Amino acid sequence: MRKKIIKSTAAVLALSAIAAGIPGLASAQDGKKFKVFLSLSYSGNAWQSEAANIVKALAQTAPYDEMVELREVISGTDPQAQISAYESMIDEGADAIISFPISSTALNRTIKRGCDEGVLFFMYDATVTESCAYNVSYLSSGFGENSAQALVNALEGNGKIFLSRGVPGNSVDQRHTDGALHIFNQYPGIEVVAEYYSYWDDRTTQQETAKALTANPDVDGIWAQAGEYGAIQALLDAGDRLVPMTGENSAGFRLALADPDMQAKGLTGVSAGSPPAQSGYAFKLAMEILTGQRELEPMNIEYPLPWVPADAVKVCEGDVYEDGCNVFPPEMVPSSFVSEVLNTDLLPEVNVESALNGTPVPGATIQPLPAEVTEAANLPGINCGSCEAPENLYELTKVEATVQP
Repeated sequence: MRKKIIKSTAAVLALSAIAAGIPGLASAQDGKKFKVFLSLSYSGNAWQSEAANIVKALAQTAPYDEMVELREVISGTDPQAQISAYESMIDEGADAIISFPISSTALNRTIKRGCDEGVLFFMYDATVTESCAYNVSYLSSGFGENSAQALVNALEGNGKIFLSRGVPGNSVDQRHTDGALHIFNQYPGIEVVAEYYSYWDDRTTQQETAKALTANPDVDGIWAQAGEYGAIQALLDAGDRLVPMTGENSAGFRLALADPDMQAKGLTGVSAGSPPAQSGYAFKLAMEILTGQRELEPMNIEYPLPWVPADAVKVCEGDVYEDGCNVFPPEMVPSSFVSEVLNTDLLPEVNVESALNGTPVPGATIQPLPAEVTEAANLPGINCGSCEAPENLYELTKVEATVQP
């Protein structure tokens, strides 16, 4: 997949000066704080809470704590409710809106109005097709196709599978599923016997998977988006048999993959999926633009796809990721905790407590982002409107096909 690397040396130099306390480089206009809104649509699961908490923690970290007035608005799964929320934010004089959008297209007209009035829009994880909004997302990094191929490999090209999806109508769910079906449809031996929406939530996933198991107790594998640990619970409730699974980044799932007892019951797979850290990355990019430290040419910025197979799981001993660790122990975080919320390169200012409670790390200061950003590929109807997808849109980047179609 063709990607462009964009550099911004000025951003690094300027934010380094800010972190060192040089005055005048990052003050809001006329001495007032920047008015930044955190706009969530769907909420109520661990992923959304952690993504919001990271932004809250960063906004309370020096020097942002003296520069930003952050307001959170949760509008739910109705696009019209988020449109109304955006309109209110624009009318209240928002400088920036950092948002998880519920739809890739329904919000466009309101976003365009905001852009015309000088509002900076940064979407994280989910995307929109309005060209004046920035999208910070890992969608173009290939979760759907790579995880689907990993499952096909584990099943040696044959088996009955479940598809545990996210929120209907959302760009994230659509891109994941499109990529997965691109792979599954190449293998006649793979049969999708149940497909359901789990709203990226463990409890809902457990309930929906249990229903699917009633009709298909002999399922051979599960392809899941977030909420995947709920699928494990449903399987265990139904008996003592697990199956190959691919899922996202919950601590419960990641720990289960490395658990010999779970492996003995039949669990294999890989932990990939959506990082809540995208919200913090989007917020810091927006702040660099607002404070004149960065000019960002690409509107679609790619966040890299995490990829942690069972043999790469390493439990952390402290409250940050270091020495290659990638999951916290069960006594520190709940099973639903999304492990990819921290990123030592992009978000060194935060720790596990920041993700859990939205609290800043005492004594931390905002660090400059890397000068380079990766431009995402065009995804028609997801992150762009009148555009063409690259020919290698579903190219495998993390796993090779060990079973030929």
